Amino acid sequence: MVALPPSIRAQALSKRYGEGALAVNALRGVSLTIERGEHVALVGPSGSGKSTLMHLIGCLDRPTEGELWIDGEDVAGFDEDALADVRNRKIGFIFQQFFLLPRLTALSNVELPLVYGTVPRAERIARARRALESVELGHRADHRPNELSGGERQRVAIARALVGEPAILLADEPTGNLDSRVGAEILHLFDRLVTGGGVTLVVVTHDPAVAARAERTIRIRDGGIVP
Repeated sequence: MVALPPSIRAQALSKRYGEGALAVNALRGVSLTIERGEHVALVGPSGSGKSTLMHLIGCLDRPTEGELWIDGEDVAGFDEDALADVRNRKIGFIFQQFFLLPRLTALSNVELPLVYGTVPRAERIARARRALESVELGHRADHRPNELSGGERQRVAIARALVGEPAILLADEPTGNLDSRVGAEILHLFDRLVTGGGVTLVVVTHDPAVAARAERTIRIRDGGIVP
């Protein structure tokens, strides 16, 4: 049986913005491996480089130096179109802000990522319904965002991230706009997705309680990994 590659592997990964005396080294020689189905928290103070690392992992940007493999693909040298293809096929994003379109129902918001592909309409709707049901929100499919609670809106956002059946979920402060009770429900949902669905989950957070739910914590400071 052939061993599958890790979800994420970085070797001496660096990101520099600007040139010369004005250059800012946001990430400095980061090396890490995140296995398939692992739940990892990226933590660190503001400006530490954790968001830069998430952007690179999410194929939203390219490294200045180093190597990066996403689900077995060497993406460090990919152009914008190739990075967009990897994002669409392999990565789901969850943000602190829900970014739901107010005029669309929950179902249509979840369906939206599939509209830009070649998925037939009937299949899009079926997959969007399954994604909503996976976050226990199938009964709210026809409601618009202003008819949903904050926790329900975040569940819709999670369903939207899941509808493309990604190998990797990247969550940036996913409970930041939620009260502690609803935030705990979202974290429990993440636990279930990782355990039951085999999804690799990487969470960027300032919250120690959120980080404590992860199997492993990676601490970032001054653009590098620290013990």
